[in-house]
Amino acid sequence: MTFDTRALAPENPQEWDTFFDRLERAFGGPPALPEERAQWRAVTEFDRTLAVRDGAELIGTAGAFSFRMTVPGGAALAVPGVTMVSVQPTHRRRGVLTGLMRTQLDDFRERGEAVAVLTASEPAIYGRFGYGIATKQLYGTIDTTRVAFARPAGAERIRFRFVSPADGLDACEAVYARLVPGRAGLLARAPGWAARFVLDPPAGREETGPLHCVLAEVDGETRGYARYAVADGWSNAGADGTIRLQDVEALDPVTYAALWNFLGSVDLTSSITFHNRPADDPLQHLASDPRRCRLGYRDGLHVRLVDIGAALAARTYTAPVDVVLDVEDAFCPWNSGRWRLSGDAKGAVCERTVDPAELELSIKELGAAYLGGFGLSAMAGAGLVREARPGALAEASAAFRGDPEPWLPHGF
Repeated sequence: MTFDTRALAPENPQEWDTFFDRLERAFGGPPALPEERAQWRAVTEFDRTLAVRDGAELIGTAGAFSFRMTVPGGAALAVPGVTMVSVQPTHRRRGVLTGLMRTQLDDFRERGEAVAVLTASEPAIYGRFGYGIATKQLYGTIDTTRVAFARPAGAERIRFRFVSPADGLDACEAVYARLVPGRAGLLARAPGWAARFVLDPPAGREETGPLHCVLAEVDGETRGYARYAVADGWSNAGADGTIRLQDVEALDPVTYAALWNFLGSVDLTSSITFHNRPADDPLQHLASDPRRCRLGYRDGLHVRLVDIGAALAARTYTAPVDVVLDVEDAFCPWNSGRWRLSGDAKGAVCERTVDPAELELSIKELGAAYLGGFGLSAMAGAGLVREARPGALAEASAAFRGDPEPWLPHGF
């Protein structure tokens, strides 16, 4: 069916309110608090925010944020972050989502954006539009009555200082900005985004106290920080509170270890829960007993290559690679066909070729491998990547892999 799809009008505040109302209805659950709603409106890019109507009724939503994301090699690539995608329950299975994905990807191509990214409420949805799961999130619950953290030499120089989250925001953001070039998947903070990390309305605290911010300083310089809230708890044995960790970052290993030691020693608590750390987080080596950290993984960032040539040339490769990729991309047919990728740690070129295929795969698998977090060899083991030239798979898989692991620290 044909529906009317167009960008929101920034001069019409009521239209955005209706858009957000419909988004909340599609996702269910309690509505956003007024402070949260205002923050989302403040970062909305109206020319990238689409509303689908069936007559006068708004029945579909989708948006995109303009980010810069680190790719392997440290380059900052302009990427649209797809967000706020929904279809009203009354209009499912009628092509609304497909139409939104079509409109967005055509727009990304026109803007010259080679890679698109998203986080998914349901991971199974976006593969059919060419998005592959490219990063993992480490989560866990640490029993701090049984787990100790390694304390390296030099930790005694670190001083901890509480500040209000708002007052500490600039210092925390300065630390984060220095980390961005060093890990694929990290997003440079766009204007207005930092405020969401200190948004702490009392009505949204989910049985915790207020958000705390502690700075780790050496000779007056901020070297790291942690932001967390405490859910108090008591049992017959005494205090049983839980630290709910929002984020913890540091510029060096000693400061990072010291922050975990600090978190593990907060009075009246017996556990730390966290939901999103890198898959290779040093925590796994700092903790004395990983079994009592109850660690697990879930999907993080989903990546879609919009322009294969530009995307693969934008990153570097861990090992030298010279391979012809035969890519299937039914949704964006301009990508389909054979591409020769030649590159190493210094740079890469990716161009159309008529040479015989050496690896065959879909755009989804290429997106999953793009940031270096998932190996092409593992995908080949699942039958999703096919080797046409002996040795091509091992060469390409080694070249695509990254260190450190890619990671997206927050949703959007």
